[in-house]
Amino acid sequence: MLRCVLKASSTTIGGRCSETLAACWRGRGFSAKPTPTKSSVAKSKKKMGAPSEDSAMSGSGGVVEHPDLDDDQIRLRRLQEDGNDKSLDVGPNGRPLFTSAPSLSHLTHKDSCSYVGFTIEDLNATLPEGLPDGMLMEFDDSLRTALLVRKSFLDLRDNFSRIVDPPSWSLNTKAPKVRKQIVLDGPRSCGKSIALALLVHWARNEGWLVLYVPKGRSWTHGGYFYGNPQTGLWDTPVQAENILKASSFFFDFLKFNESLLQHLPCQINDPIPLGEGAGVGWLKGVDSMPMPEGSTLYDLVVAGMTRTHAAVGVVVRLRKELSIVKDIPVLIAVDQYNSWFTFSEYQEPVTVRSCRPIHSTELATVNAFRPMMHNDMMIGAFSHSTAVGKLRKELPDVPLDARVDLSRYSLDEAAAVAYYYLRQRLIRREVFSEEKWRKIYYLSNGNGAEMRWLAPLIL
Repeated sequence: MLRCVLKASSTTIGGRCSETLAACWRGRGFSAKPTPTKSSVAKSKKKMGAPSEDSAMSGSGGVVEHPDLDDDQIRLRRLQEDGNDKSLDVGPNGRPLFTSAPSLSHLTHKDSCSYVGFTIEDLNATLPEGLPDGMLMEFDDSLRTALLVRKSFLDLRDNFSRIVDPPSWSLNTKAPKVRKQIVLDGPRSCGKSIALALLVHWARNEGWLVLYVPKGRSWTHGGYFYGNPQTGLWDTPVQAENILKASSFFFDFLKFNESLLQHLPCQINDPIPLGEGAGVGWLKGVDSMPMPEGSTLYDLVVAGMTRTHAAVGVVVRLRKELSIVKDIPVLIAVDQYNSWFTFSEYQEPVTVRSCRPIHSTELATVNAFRPMMHNDMMIGAFSHSTAVGKLRKELPDVPLDARVDLSRYSLDEAAAVAYYYLRQRLIRREVFSEEKWRKIYYLSNGNGAEMRWLAPLIL
């Protein structure tokens, strides 16, 4: 509704060209597909003609802009000129807009409401599974790989840090309660996926073994599915192979732990049950695959990647093995976790004219990873863009106190965001004022995506 009201005014404002932004950033090498644009805004902004000669001569620092350049190319050029001007890096009340902390591990609560910078190479190496859509949209619109440091993320980081390394003061004082299992919930676009990705980034840089599932919905949609009479569950070999290929990435980027990972032995010696292969059926006369004595977790993952009949069994076995690892901390992080509490895309034929929808828990892979009633560190994030619907507060196989609600931007966070968008020329300096950014905050109700969309529309 808000976008419809503002659509008419957006046609009179110098806009952004999403295609140009995509072209500018495509060469940066994001490990995710381009983010879809808002067509209603893009169409209105494409109607803008080339800047006049007077406006072309008014670039920052007296630089003459070519009349054929569109507004986004001019903005990108001016941002490059502003790069070394530290006087622009000022936030609300004269505070530094960017933190001086070198990594997420060095952030303190004093750094909240400031921005931390990343490099594309670091993000791709640490999060090879791909970046959340909200993070990509933020980078795309601001033309900078920086994110807001929020208190909610610092609380999550400190919670898991205290589990692995309890502080000495917690023995003598009443320490905050730690939770090994957490479910992130909250309104749409409140930053759940970004907080989860930052937590994975921090944990992996700390040397943890992290199994990160950025799109839990993909485990319940697409590919083949077969009923397995041995387990009574449904096998999805295509998804299982994708899971193993994604999880094997942690062996690639944790180069300094490669020798340690290859010396983590498999603790379970039982043969791995085989199922139907993806489009090739059952193996004749063989129903299990023994693991050689002395095999490691690395060997287990490779076996599942190279043998389609063993893919599902290996994923299930990997979950059990992760619970036994004691040499290094292990974290399981699942985005779109709420997709595992509803029906999958698959249906079982019942009669000639009817089918029974298959619930996600009937899938062997989801059945192995969804429960949180254990002693392992696990965090899941709900996604309200997957059309799952509202779930009840008490979820099966999830502790009652596991749910943590993330809020939208507070007023202090919104102030930092507004000054950051001003720094990145998403907001024009001649029209910026505290009254106007507060209007954006109240109009969007603190929704981060809406604030970013409204920022260039300040009149």
